[in-house]
Formats: sequence, C-alpha cells, structure tokens
Amino acid sequence: MQKDKEIALADDRQLVALMKEDSRAAFMQLYDRYSGVLLAYAMRITHADDEAEDLVQDVFVSLWDKRHTLRLQGGFATYLYTAVRYRFFDLVDKRRVRSDYLGKLAHFMGDDQLQADHRVLERELVALVEVAVASLPDTMRRIFELSRKEHRTNKEIAELLRLSEKTVKNNLSLAVKILRKKLGPYAFLLAFWM
Repeated sequence: MQKDKEIALADDRQLVALMKEDSRAAFMQLYDRYSGVLLAYAMRITHADDEAEDLVQDVFVSLWDKRHTLRLQGGFATYLYTAVRYRFFDLVDKRRVRSDYLGKLAHFMGDDQLQADHRVLERELVALVEVAVASLPDTMRRIFELSRKEHRTNKEIAELLRLSEKTVKNNLSLAVKILRKKLGPYAFLLAFWM
C-alpha cells in the first residue's frame, strides 16, 4: 500500500527509472497520467477515434517493450508527444498519402478555428494554474506570486514580508511541490505562469 502511494506521488523521471526496473505499477502510473492527453492529441491529428486509440496504445506498448533501452533527451511528456507524432507519420506513409496530408496540414494550420481553439485552450490552462495557486496558504501564495509574477528575489520578498530569506526559500520550494502534485501532468505550465 505504501509502495502504491509512493508511485502515485513520484515524478516522471522516478517513474521511468522504476519502469526500467520492470515496475508495472510505475508504467501504469505513467499510462494513467498521459494516455488521456495523448489520446486527445492523437484525435486532433488523425480525426479518427479508432486510429487515435491505436496510435496511443502502440506508443505505450512500444514504451514497455523498449523500457530497458529507453534514453530520454528531454522531458517524458515531450518523448510521448513526439512518439505519437512519429507513429502518425508512419501511418500516413503506409497509406502513401503523405503529400496529400502535408497539403491538408498546411490548410489546417492556417485555419482561424485552430487559432481560436488555441486561445481557448490557453485560457483554460492559465485558469487551471490560477486556481491551483489560489488554493495555496495565504503567505505561501503571496511569496509565490511575488517570485513568479513580480520577479522579485528571495531577499526582496523577505524584506517586503518581514520574513527570513530561508522562510521565503522554503515556502517557494513547498509551493512548487504542492502545485506539481495538484497540476499532475500539467505541472510543466508552472514554467510559463507569470
């Protein structure tokens, strides 16, 4: 039971390391974290539910099969999105319609609806981070906002709030941990939140 709790709280890097040691629980945690967002991404590029599901399943089957030799250059989420995209290109190549696809993609990328969808999605993601930040304890939230929104140093925050620099540093560290846990697979948004 304790092991399951540790796996649920582990970050992606820790889960990948455990998966390389044949941990099915770590693999399933990664699957649970990312299968939904990958499926949405795959549906957007394939426009077909069955194909999107197949692409995502193939990526995770391949991930498990190659777990011992897996080398990540960047983040785990980036690896997964790239794997889905490459699987999609393979699918397109097999149908020998790659040039037709590129024409459609160019048309799709210029579509005003896509721009509107991106703006709506961006607002929803910002709201998600705002809600998570607002749920922090008052002092921790204030310290986090001063650091991220106003770009103040720990020393400046300490002077402004009449706290020690160590207290500010500890609160920032704890805030990031809490937010990562609350945001789950969307924790990467913290890097862009300002």
